[in-house]
Amino acid sequence: MSGRSPVLHLFCGKMASGKSTLAASLARADCAVLIAEDQWLSSLFGPEMSTAQDYLRFASRLRSRMAPHVVSLLNAGVSVVLDFPANTAETRAWMRGILDQTGAAHQLHVLAVPDDLCMARLRQRNADGSHPFAPTEAQFRRFSAHYSEPTAEEGFDILRHVPEG
Repeated sequence: MSGRSPVLHLFCGKMASGKSTLAASLARADCAVLIAEDQWLSSLFGPEMSTAQDYLRFASRLRSRMAPHVVSLLNAGVSVVLDFPANTAETRAWMRGILDQTGAAHQLHVLAVPDDLCMARLRQRNADGSHPFAPTEAQFRRFSAHYSEPTAEEGFDILRHVPEG
């Protein structure tokens, strides 16, 4: 261990905004443990997930089981890249609850990517079959309707990422 304080990296951004790509890059650069919601949901519940309600139910179950694990890693001095979408105040409150049980530093990465670019990436990703889930444009719109960026009152250290160009 390097003696550095562990860091919890969190991500806020719409579908196909680049959260998982950034998460993987940060995990490699920081020698951190990467915990990716999509991979866990796919391997545990993939065949059972066909609706937005299914996602919400299974994501909630996964969060309740993953939180103590993340707390343990951080308290052991291990940095964690938590590739779960911090796209609602409710999900960010869950993440805040994890942080409050540790002495870890944190960074909330907000990916400010326009909808048209997210949709183009989503179409490409779906065509490539490079992702465990292939959400439709309607599902993108449905989930995006609930998206909210973090506020200062939530108390996160925010790093905003804007696409070049």
